[in-house]
Order: sequence, then structure tokens, then C-alpha cells
Amino acid sequence: MLYPPELRARSIVILAAGGLVDNGKLRMRTILFGFTLLAVSLAAQDWKTATTLPALDMSGLTEAQKTAVLKILREESCACTCNMKVAECRVKDPACSDSRLLAAMAAAEMRAGRSVEQVRASLRNSELMKARRASMLGEQVALNVNGAPATGAAKARITIVEFSDFQCPYCRVAATKIYDILKMYPNDVRLVFKQYPLEAHSQAELAAQASLAAHAQGKFWPLHDKMFANSKAINKTNILVWARELGLDMARFSAELDGGKYKAQVQRELEEGIAAGVSGTPTFFINGKQFRAQIEPELLKPVLDEELKKAR
Repeated sequence: MLYPPELRARSIVILAAGGLVDNGKLRMRTILFGFTLLAVSLAAQDWKTATTLPALDMSGLTEAQKTAVLKILREESCACTCNMKVAECRVKDPACSDSRLLAAMAAAEMRAGRSVEQVRASLRNSELMKARRASMLGEQVALNVNGAPATGAAKARITIVEFSDFQCPYCRVAATKIYDILKMYPNDVRLVFKQYPLEAHSQAELAAQASLAAHAQGKFWPLHDKMFANSKAINKTNILVWARELGLDMARFSAELDGGKYKAQVQRELEEGIAAGVSGTPTFFINGKQFRAQIEPELLKPVLDEELKKAR
């Protein structure tokens, strides 16, 4: 188990306080307890440089092969739901059977004379990883994307629908990462944006309506990028400044924003998201199936590759 920062700090306090305890045995136990917590914490942070991993047998491997196996395990994702690399999971959660099996598989494949790329392919195509990819996608639901802002390949075999909030910090991070995915699949993936402003974000609904007003003038994505880049500064005054900078027809834009022209559309998309199972932002759907993992290229790419195989 990886102890959180507050517990690690507490262990230091306990260690310091140990000298104030009159009972010698209790003082020694307190000191040992503090050292134990600190040792576990330091070990858990060392997965990127560790030369051995818990329960991993690398006997029979040359030093170069051991180095290659460790590098692979530091870069390949675990099959469990931890969203960690295999080596990271081995160190932070030694009881995880998935990381243990994947690590053993990598060592066995290397021992059998496989190349680094062959070992990686074996891990990615293992039954464990196939099951993990299958579990990442929910049941298919119908989503209305007609007229919604979209970017990417016009005749893409994969449509990613994103329900998002312009003031959500997680959405801001995901926006950058999903652009990376589009670059990886320039001919096969299209991104569609749907509004899901959260009540907790005071300017999110205004931003959603503004983005649709910009969409009406063909400037959704420029304003999308501008608002995510300045998400903490979103308010009506700044939105008008950004719209002017982007060359929008300001008379039309201001009139539509002031008149609430897109308020009903935002509400419809919010309700559509709720009906589809969206409970927070960002939420992504891949060809109508909710993606149940973080938007990380190494997690999303195998899922997209599987979808492309099905579409052929």
C-alpha cells in the first residue's frame, strides 16, 4: 500500500514525538513504526529506477535483457484498473495478480529470445489486456451528433463524442490529450463535442452557450481552445474580448448570447448526457460506447485499434 503524503508526514511527527514518550519500549515501537512507514513510502516512489521488482524472477537473463525487461514494464500499462504501469503496480501494489503475471510473461518472453518489440506485442495482445480493453467500453447508446461541433476525418470509422465543461480542470487536460489522439489517427477518428456544464462551475453554462454562438459562425474550435487555455478567466467580458480577437461578427454574437438563443440546446445536450450515463466531466464515448478509463494515449490507442479492426 502507498501511504498518502499526510500519513507520511504523520509518521515523521510520530518519529519526532517518540523521544517524548517515557516508556522505552513504546518509544522504540514508535520509532520503528515511523521508519517502516517512511521505508514503504520511499520504496513505492522508486519504481522508475528499481533494478528488481517484487516476485519477478529474472534468472537466466543477461544484464542487457534484465534492463530491457524493466524498461518494458515501466512503459507498458497494467491490466488491472489501477491506471498504472506494470512496474509501478508491482511496487505500489505487490498483491496485484495482473501486474505479476504480465511481469512474469515479459521475463519469460525475453528468456525465450524474443525481441523488445515482440515482448511488448505479447503483453498488449495477452488475454489479460484484451479483457481490460473490453472492460473499458460500456454498452452502446444512441447519441445525436447532427449539427454538433466536430473535427477530424469527415468519413472517420471511429467517432469520439466528448461531453465536457469549459471550466472543468480535468476537461482542460483531456482537451489537449484528445488532440494528440486525433493526430495519431488523422484518417480514422472524428471528435464531436457535446455540452455538459456542471452547476458547480458558475460560468460553465455561459461558456457553453458562447461556444455554440461561435459554432454558428464557424469558430467553435478557436473559441474552444481559447476558453480552455484561460478556463480560470472565463466570464462574459473576457468571452467578448476573445470573440472579437477571433474575428466573430460581434453584433450577432452578442445578440445571440444576450438573448439566450442556445440555452435550450445546452439543456438538451445536458439531458442527453444524463440519459447516456454521463455523471461527470469529461466523459467520452467511442462509437457510442462509454470509455471507462483516463484519456491517455497508451490506454486509448489499443481500444481504438480494436474498433478499427471491427470496422474493416
